[in-house]
Amino acid sequence: MISYIIRRTIAALVLLLVVTAVTFGIFFILPKLAGQTADQLAQQYIGKNPTPEDIAAVKANLGLDQPVYVQYWDFVKGIVSGATYDLGPTTVRCDAPCFGYSFKDHIEVWPQLTERLPVTLSLAVGAAVLWLIGGIAAGVVSALKPGSFFDRSAMGVALAGVSLPMFFTGQLALLLFSYKLEIFGRTYVPFTENPSQWANTLFLPWCSLALLYSAIYARLTRSGMLETMSEDFIRTARAKGLRERKVVVRHGLRAALTPLVTVFGMDIGLLLGGAVITETVFSLHGIGEYAVQAITANDLPPILGVTLLAAFFVVFMNLVVDLLYATIDPRVRLS
Repeated sequence: MISYIIRRTIAALVLLLVVTAVTFGIFFILPKLAGQTADQLAQQYIGKNPTPEDIAAVKANLGLDQPVYVQYWDFVKGIVSGATYDLGPTTVRCDAPCFGYSFKDHIEVWPQLTERLPVTLSLAVGAAVLWLIGGIAAGVVSALKPGSFFDRSAMGVALAGVSLPMFFTGQLALLLFSYKLEIFGRTYVPFTENPSQWANTLFLPWCSLALLYSAIYARLTRSGMLETMSEDFIRTARAKGLRERKVVVRHGLRAALTPLVTVFGMDIGLLLGGAVITETVFSLHGIGEYAVQAITANDLPPILGVTLLAAFFVVFMNLVVDLLYATIDPRVRLS
């Protein structure tokens, strides 16, 4: 088991290194291949009407006139140990992980990400709890009573949940429950300041996300349980006289969890990287909204920071999924 964990951890670290290389290539090498010069790249860090001296100073400071491998090494070193920028009379220290400074407001990117991360984390975790409970429960009951009224109704709701886009369900929920009935608030408050208002503000985003994802999990759980409950080991467990609840939960559901764990790892990793549509619809100042603002303003360093942070969460959650496989399915440990 320990060797399995070490192998998966090393693979995750190598994958993160590959992600940094690909991200660096997209943001720094592809523009040059498209014909953009180092002077044009440096000009983005200065603003309007820069002098040739300013461009030359920024180009030398950021290493844009260096070979590609030197630029990549400085890029990785800045993420790991930070970077120092010489601005002439002053020197600015960018602590690790350093993703540079925003073109728009000249603020360091990493503190902006950490400030917005609790909002995205609250949104993703709360919605995940709802869609896991609702989706798995609906899928199990539907599989145990196939063709029943509940089965048909649950799968119909699941189909509607998958089909309806987030910008529609989110705005409809806001219109009904926030503007018309005024049940739920619209201004985010941190959990440490007011837990009840925090939950009240996030309840609609949670439910909107849970409606979309629980529909997927309900259908996956139902199909997995229908296949698992017809296996020989389920009949053997029943023949031994085990209670039906124990047969369903311990043997049937556990065997059907493997594909759910895979999908959950990807979903929660992507959401932690920024729920762009949900945060925009509900005016939540999270990482997703930060990414939209950066893309709209053509602000390269924040886009780079969000991309790497999202990639980290996806890789990390895939590592967690690999470790959970060994717990759920003993055959993984044996292999």
